[in-house]
Amino acid sequence: MKKGTYFIIVIVLVFAACQNAGSKKVDIKAERDQVKALLDQYVVANEQQNFKLIESIWAGNEDIILIGTDSDEKLKGWSQIKKAITQQFEHFSDTYIVISEQNIRVNDQATTAWFSQEMNYNFIYKDEAKKFSGIRFTGVLDKIDGQWKMVQGHLSIPEEAELEEVY
Repeated sequence: MKKGTYFIIVIVLVFAACQNAGSKKVDIKAERDQVKALLDQYVVANEQQNFKLIESIWAGNEDIILIGTDSDEKLKGWSQIKKAITQQFEHFSDTYIVISEQNIRVNDQATTAWFSQEMNYNFIYKDEAKKFSGIRFTGVLDKIDGQWKMVQGHLSIPEEAELEEVY
């Protein structure tokens, strides 16, 4: 072989070695399981109105966002999200949430995750049992200081879904 061919082969091998240097193998399944556990905790926190747990799940800064089901519900920053959750807890009781169609993805570096899921949301409002079926909840989580934290959420209700009274 010619010297030029050896040179090209060496360059390719060095480049390939550099691509893998310093990168550790990430267990994506384990990371996905951690995100699922966090989303499960979020359900429990809402059902039990455990504000401290909710606060530990959200990144507590002013860059996060939660878009609600009403056209005017675009909550920016932890202070607005905190206020909305507090108000919800004042008006709702006996919440029970059922999750279905959950999909979780984690990027290759396990620094960002995103999810989608459907929820049936049952609660008491003004002494009456209510139910929303098929609420769609999507969101993004970032790994911050080694912990998964919610940084973006979006709730939507299908057009055909209506608030049902439960008898």
